[in-house]
Order: sequence, then structure tokens, then C-alpha cells
Amino acid sequence: MEGGSKPEKEHRDIVVPGEMLGTDKRSGYGTYKSGNRIISSVLGVKKVVKDYINVVPLSGNYKPKPNDLVVGIVVDVGPTGWFIDIRRPYPALLTMQNAPWDVSFGETSKYMNVGDSVLLLIKSVDEVNNVHLNMQDRRTRKFTQGQILDISPSKVPRVIGKNASMISLLKKYTQCYVFVGQNGRIWIDGEAEKMLLTSQAIELIEREAHHYGLTEKVNEFLKNRTGDGK
Repeated sequence: MEGGSKPEKEHRDIVVPGEMLGTDKRSGYGTYKSGNRIISSVLGVKKVVKDYINVVPLSGNYKPKPNDLVVGIVVDVGPTGWFIDIRRPYPALLTMQNAPWDVSFGETSKYMNVGDSVLLLIKSVDEVNNVHLNMQDRRTRKFTQGQILDISPSKVPRVIGKNASMISLLKKYTQCYVFVGQNGRIWIDGEAEKMLLTSQAIELIEREAHHYGLTEKVNEFLKNRTGDGK
């Protein structure tokens, strides 16, 4: 617009998996690092928040159930709560009454803002599939670092493994913190190279999930990449 125009709205870029997003920021959710390059791990919208490059996925097929633990991303903030992307067509709601902080009306952005990632509990799903969240459970938390990786929710059991065998294998070789949400969104934190290795191993698990001997294949992959024979 000419003259005394309003500020132009933020340009939103649609990016695809494997697309290089930049080199001068930190890797956020929906991305991973390869060398000094930040790469998109999902099809979605590129969003830069502070020093992080993030990608908000365009779609997901997670079917929420009460008491599921999920990894969510804040996509909007209102005066009484936060709207959270949990890989559903519409955001889920976390009200300030269900937050772990003593939040006053209109001060929600002091605690979480757009782009923040968080571990939440599904509180309820109503008859029209509106999802309400809870963050007062001791297991829930706001993530302040690390990166997010999305996989098919149907592959979550394979990433966790029987008696948590697969997730234990990942942690053993990479020394990363890993949490797998029931919505197929995974939070990883650790050294940059080890986070990349963890992401690659998880992508291998998702790709080969229907094959026998997957645990042995992942073990061999991690052992070869780390030079660790234990």
C-alpha cells in the first residue's frame, strides 16, 4: 500500500522436507541441522521466532484421546489461553486455568508465545472433537531448547519399542534426551551432532517400521555412526 500504509504482514513460506532454510539461525521444531545448514524435516510453513527457524506442519492425522501425552506447538495466544498445534486440523486449547502458572487475564504471552513447544496432557475431547489440554500434570513442561521431529503417529510404538527397548537404544548411543508424544511429534535435546544422528535413526525406524529385525538394524546403524561397540 502507498502512503501511510499499515505494516506489511509477515510473509509465510511453504517449505518441503529436505529444503535448506538458512545458516544464520538456530534449528527449531520441524527442522534439523546438517553442518551449519538448517533443513526442513516436514512439509509446512517456515516461521522464524527470535533466533530459531521453525516449520509448522501443514497437516497430521493424530486422533487424540484423554490422558495422552503430546508434544504441541503454540500457534496463537489469546487473553485467557493458548492455541496449540497437536497435529490436528484445528488447534487445541490450553486455558490459563489449566496452566502450571498463576496467570492473570491478558498476560498469557508472558508465559508462552507463538513458536514455543510444550509437553501437554489431553484433558478432554468433546463430541465435536474440540480438544482441551492440561499442563498441571507433573510430567508436562515447556521446552526451552532442543528440536522437534514429526513422524506418523502410527509409528510411535515402533520408535518406543517393546518395553521401551528402541528408545533406550537411541539414548544409549546418542546420550540425547528424547520424548515421543502420542501425536507422533518427538522432542530431542543434546549435542547438535547427536541430535542429527537421533533424527536420522528415528527416520530409519519410521521408514523400516514394517520390517523384521528393526532393532538390530538400528543398533548397527548407531554403532557404525558412533564407533561405539558396546
